[in-house]
Amino acid sequence: MNGPLALCCLLLCAHTLSLIDGYLNVSIAPLPPVVIGDTVTLKCNFQTDGNLREIVWFRVSTQVTEGGNAKQKIFTYDAMYNTNYSNMEDYRRPEDLVYQSTVRLPEVQMEDDGLYECHVGIYDRSSTGRVILSSSSITLTVIVPPKSISVVAANSPAPFSRYEAQNFSLVCIVTGAKPGPTVFFKRDGELIDVVPTAQFSSSVEDKRKGPRLEKGWSSQALTSRDLDDTKVQKSLSLLELEGKLARLGQDGLRGSDKGQEQESESDPEITTEAIPETVVSREFPRWVQSSDPLYHFQHQQQAAGDGTMEVRAMLTWSLNPQLDNEALFSCEVHHPALSMPMQAEVTLSAPRGPKLFMSPSRARVGDTVRITVQGFRLGPLASEVFPEPMYTWTRVGGLLLDGREYHAGRELVLDRVPAELNGSMFRCTAQNPLGSTDTHTRLIVFENPRLKKERGHVVAAGLRLRSMSFSLVLLLGPTCRLT
Repeated sequence: MNGPLALCCLLLCAHTLSLIDGYLNVSIAPLPPVVIGDTVTLKCNFQTDGNLREIVWFRVSTQVTEGGNAKQKIFTYDAMYNTNYSNMEDYRRPEDLVYQSTVRLPEVQMEDDGLYECHVGIYDRSSTGRVILSSSSITLTVIVPPKSISVVAANSPAPFSRYEAQNFSLVCIVTGAKPGPTVFFKRDGELIDVVPTAQFSSSVEDKRKGPRLEKGWSSQALTSRDLDDTKVQKSLSLLELEGKLARLGQDGLRGSDKGQEQESESDPEITTEAIPETVVSREFPRWVQSSDPLYHFQHQQQAAGDGTMEVRAMLTWSLNPQLDNEALFSCEVHHPALSMPMQAEVTLSAPRGPKLFMSPSRARVGDTVRITVQGFRLGPLASEVFPEPMYTWTRVGGLLLDGREYHAGRELVLDRVPAELNGSMFRCTAQNPLGSTDTHTRLIVFENPRLKKERGHVVAAGLRLRSMSFSLVLLLGPTCRLT
């Protein structure tokens, strides 16, 4: 009997002490991520049977000081100067009260992201000068939608190649997002099934290393294809390919044992994926693809100085100019701060017929002539030539005015054209990985009346100078004889 009686006494004492000391439970309502610019309300709920002393809200700074993280007081409630709360002095009728303290943050910014603490104090019933404290905390996460999205071609501008397969890469650049978004690529509105590769994350200081990573990755992009994928091979006609397959079929009909041996020897030639071959063409090569290209995907994140992320997603595949010309590629971005995906799109297009503009339209001897590419004849699906072409200027049958064989750039400048350039033909070659095209223009140089008039003045002045010197000689001759 002593044991149960002692246990009952202990429970009674504990209950009595709890009534004397009181209790305090503090909690903060959970909060989902908040989009920048929205208004958020932090709610601190606490339950107690004691008398409230104070409520203090803190924002914990991310900057570390000598004593730890710095706390910034953002709200204080002192019960000594506020009589809105009831004082529970009747200990014989304890009553539980639930309080709520709210802090409203209008138009939250990136600086509001962080840890918030709610501290509550009540008076201790056993001692009038003693305060019981309790606290709770919550992390406010501010998310930022992407500011910009763009699609560019890697390693652009790049030349056109008729004789070898080349890899092509599109880079989708998304800036100003927090956290980093999810990026997808589509072709003609359909999601592309990609082969993922290693992902990279770096800080803003590593931006200079970005092109190196892209270059190194693109060199390994098509490892699943033939290892000699970029080697130039001689072109094979379709007739030769059909003839080889026909011979292989005839050999397979000879004898059962013999045919099986020849089949085993010829199988590698049939099943091995051949390097894409080309037939020389002026604008487009005729690629022979054995299967659909493999799209390789790389995702790279860089932390910016303002706390947001810059995401670069790269899509690489073996380019087929015949099939990929005028194909629509889009980059789709998903982010929790967006109600619908963001999208940027480009249409791959080969250059066609550059439109040249010459200034001045009537060139004269001694003028500075500028020949500029001002546009292209576009296809029905393209609004611009993408990727940006590279331009090469040459003079048909001779060197340029400054002695160079060619000039690279969108504009050709001829300083002080002489009469010898009259009738000269200039060729502009515009090319990108999808194709190449040439356009010619002839330079007509007219006489310059101003230069002709100045030349006449110079000749007349020379004649007058000669006549004056001759007259001076005639005058000095007799003078010399008299002396």
